[in-house]
Amino acid sequence: MIEVFDIKEGLYFGLLNLNPFAKANHLNTKREIENQGKRYLLNKLLGEEIEIEYDTKGKPYLPNNSKHISISHSHDKLAIIINENEPTGIDIELIRDKVLKIKHKFLSVTELSDSNDDVEKLLIYWAAKETLYKIYGLKEVDFIEHLFVKPFTKHNLGVIIGKINLPNFNETFELHYQLLEDYVLVYALNKINNNTD
Repeated sequence: MIEVFDIKEGLYFGLLNLNPFAKANHLNTKREIENQGKRYLLNKLLGEEIEIEYDTKGKPYLPNNSKHISISHSHDKLAIIINENEPTGIDIELIRDKVLKIKHKFLSVTELSDSNDDVEKLLIYWAAKETLYKIYGLKEVDFIEHLFVKPFTKHNLGVIIGKINLPNFNETFELHYQLLEDYVLVYALNKINNNTD
């Protein structure tokens, strides 16, 4: 039902399977399941009860705590990542071919060409851009104009390079991706210097 992954010192994430969690806790509504699931998973990750709050832009944070968090859910999976040192992001997506219809809304010409209509690869691109968006944490972002993912060769898991390029924010990140059952999962590993193309 729950898995916790230690990536490196100060960086760890958890995955919760919401269906068995809902049954075990007699939860019915989607909102109830997600809220209780977040509380439960965060408690498992931190070893203490801390309420998640949201800033005016909708970005989650832990009050009176310097740890950075990011949350994602897709169908019956919930993911929360904690980074003790820098802003972070995570995204999980159910693998569905619906992404083929919207690919032109979030991919540059180079990224479109590289994805070659591979549904898994398109979803890795989408989840990577969602992860970058969550790191930035402000709404005024165009996924084609401001968020970039360096072309990559798809494996079951790997590291890709993502970049946020806005006038007031220009940062490059190493992102980890993996294919997980019927899902794509992407999370931020760390910020890197901006000499990467």
